[in-house]
Amino acid sequence: MNLVRSALFYIGFYGGTVVLVAAAMLAIAMAPQHLPRVVNAWSRWHRACLRHLARIDVREEGERFAGPALYAFRHESFFEAIDLPARLDHPAVFAKRELFATPGWGRVARAYGAVPVDRSGGAKALRAMIGEARAYAAQGRPLVIFPEGTRVPHGVRAPLQSGFAALYKALGLPVVPVAVDSGPLYQRRIKRPGTIIMRFGAPIEPGLPRAEIEARVMEAINALHRG
Repeated sequence: MNLVRSALFYIGFYGGTVVLVAAAMLAIAMAPQHLPRVVNAWSRWHRACLRHLARIDVREEGERFAGPALYAFRHESFFEAIDLPARLDHPAVFAKRELFATPGWGRVARAYGAVPVDRSGGAKALRAMIGEARAYAAQGRPLVIFPEGTRVPHGVRAPLQSGFAALYKALGLPVVPVAVDSGPLYQRRIKRPGTIIMRFGAPIEPGLPRAEIEARVMEAINALHRG
């Protein structure tokens, strides 16, 4: 049954994605102010397909921060990235530069406000990334980073990438750590029924030393860790 449910999920979600990416491209060209609404619809469609086709529910625990903050998400699968637009209020998400080369999606993501992360670009790329992040924070938008830098298998504790501490120091924003246990259910090919937990931790104040902020974020985003 998991194979059948997964097939139905992929047909439904990616079929809807084609339509909504086309709608987003039209919005960019004709009515950019409506782009966030289209992206939110895509994220909600993903959640509906999970619930009704793959039989995966999502439970949220904890409270979001009132005001601009840097959200540090545990990253176990594509679930987190797709779920963000409907979960937060017009978030600006840091994503690997390579993802922006995806036809259609890359242009939509850039217009929406996703920030490319160029790990090979050195100090110049970091300054550009921080500049974009400050501009989005000034607009009141939440910022989202996956501090481990890539997807990490469930049950594995990965070190945080150095770019996280650099952003934390430069932006001067509180950090909201978010633990997610999507890996066991939201697998690359087969989706398994169950409940994904998304736990928002207590905000961590700005201005801490690198070792302390990394240790506290590491502990919080692995709160749902099952070794």
